[in-house]
Amino acid sequence: MDLDQDTDNGGRSCCSCCLSFIFTAGLTSLFLWLSLRPDKPKCSIEYFYVPALNKSLDAHSRLNTTLNFMVRLANPNRDQGIYYDDVHLSFSNTNSSVANYTVPRFYQGHKKKAKKWGQTLPVNNQTVSRAVLTNGSAVFRMDLKTQVRFKILFWKTKKYGIEVGADVEVNGDGVKAHKKGLKMKKSDSSTRLRSYFPICVLMNLLVLFVIR
Repeated sequence: MDLDQDTDNGGRSCCSCCLSFIFTAGLTSLFLWLSLRPDKPKCSIEYFYVPALNKSLDAHSRLNTTLNFMVRLANPNRDQGIYYDDVHLSFSNTNSSVANYTVPRFYQGHKKKAKKWGQTLPVNNQTVSRAVLTNGSAVFRMDLKTQVRFKILFWKTKKYGIEVGADVEVNGDGVKAHKKGLKMKKSDSSTRLRSYFPICVLMNLLVLFVIR
């Protein structure tokens, strides 16, 4: 009788220790996630110039239909670096695609900013003139698409999709109308970073509370 009781008490004690360990591990995981969770890079268009739309140039110079631009990618994380795959940039207007450009893959340290300059020719020179509105300005759509991995301590996360874009208004001088950087906003297809992990942890904690 006493032996059975001791065995039963030992089993309960072992079960309690296991539950306590799982509970502690869950809290630790949640704490680490809250401390180390990464934020996606901030993307903005800092410079945009189309010589063909510069009304102050002579007719010959305005034959230059190249798109000149600079995109800034900022890593807001204090402790996490970012590995970028090739960064694909696409330019379009309301009617059709204008041009494409690819920034080669690169690594960005924590709290660093990367300025990526580029120059590309349109698929068709007429697509540039079609972007001009009745008021003399022009609007281009610039979209950025890539995948990133975050370096957290000594390991790398899985890849997350980044898809952002913005409409760029170009004035009569052929440059971006807004002097400040134009923030590129995310699209609905951009992968979210913070959805599955905290939910799983919290569900496990709720189950443990019920069992106890």
